[in-house]
Amino acid sequence: MLKNNSNKNNKDINSCKKKYCDIGGQAVIEGVMMRSRNFWALSVRRPDKTISTNIYPAQPISTRHKFLGWPFIRGTVSLVESLSIGFKALSYSVNEATDEDIKFSKKEMAISIIIAVIFTVGIFFVAPTLIGRSFQAYIHNSFLYNLLEGIIRILFFLVYIFIVSLLKDIRRLFQYHGAEHKTIAAFENNEELIPEKIRKYSTLHMRCGTNFLLIVMVVAIFVFAVLGKPPIYWRIISRIVLIPVIAGISYELIKIAGRFADNKFIYILFYPGLLLQKITTRQPDDEQIEVAVESFKKVLEAENSKRT
Repeated sequence: MLKNNSNKNNKDINSCKKKYCDIGGQAVIEGVMMRSRNFWALSVRRPDKTISTNIYPAQPISTRHKFLGWPFIRGTVSLVESLSIGFKALSYSVNEATDEDIKFSKKEMAISIIIAVIFTVGIFFVAPTLIGRSFQAYIHNSFLYNLLEGIIRILFFLVYIFIVSLLKDIRRLFQYHGAEHKTIAAFENNEELIPEKIRKYSTLHMRCGTNFLLIVMVVAIFVFAVLGKPPIYWRIISRIVLIPVIAGISYELIKIAGRFADNKFIYILFYPGLLLQKITTRQPDDEQIEVAVESFKKVLEAENSKRT
C-alpha cells in the first residue's frame, strides 16, 4: 500500500523524476482510472458510498515489439491502447456506479471503438475539409487555405466541448477529471496523498488528454499544409491516412511539455491547452479526490510490487 510518505514513493517509482511521473488517468462514471506503464487501476464510488477498486495488467505492446516504442511510432500505439483501456474502464465503471451487471463482449467493445473513431474522424477531419472546400476559389495560398481549414477544425472541437460541458452528468465527470489532475500534481510535488493536501493543487495539467487533442489540431495544420491543395478526394484520404503521423508528432510534443512544464517558454506555448482544461475539468469535492487517490495508490502499489 502507498503510505503517507510521498518522498519514499517517488523514489520507488523509477519512471518518476523530479516533478514528472509517467502515470496518467481518465475520469469515468463516478470514478477515476489511473494507468502506469504496466498496470491500470479503476476506482469507482458505489451507490452505497463505498469505493470499489480493482487493478488490471496493461503491458504495452512495445515491450514485445520494440520498434513500436520508437519515437513518432509510439504515439499512435499509445493512442490505440488508451482507447481500448478507456472503453473498458468506462464499461466497468457503469457496472460499479449503478450496481448492475452490464457486460460487453469483445466484439461489442470493438464495434463501439470503431464507431467512436469514425465519428471523431468524420466530425473533426473530414467535415472541416468539405467546408473548407467552399473557400478554395478565394484562397490561393496553400498554407493559408490549410490554416483556415485548421481553424474550422478547432472551432468544431471547441463547440463540441462546450456543448457536452453543459450536460449535468458530464459536469460531474469533469469533476472527477479535476480530481485526477490534482492527485497526480500532488504526487509530482512530493505531497502527502490526502484530500486536505491535494485540494490546493490546480485542476489543470500539462499532460492532459485535452491538451493532446488541441495539439493534434494545431499539428494537423502544418502537416496538411505540406500537401498543398490536392483534389478533394485526395484531400479527404490524406486527412484520414495521416492521422497516425499527426498523433505520433503530437505525442512527442506532449511528452516534452510534461517533462519541461516549468520552462516558461514551454508553458506559454502550451498555455491554450491549459485554458481549454478550464472547461473539461471542474473543482472536485473531497469524496471525488478520495476516489482518485485510491486508484492512484493501487497502481502505484502494483508498480512497486513489480520492482521488488
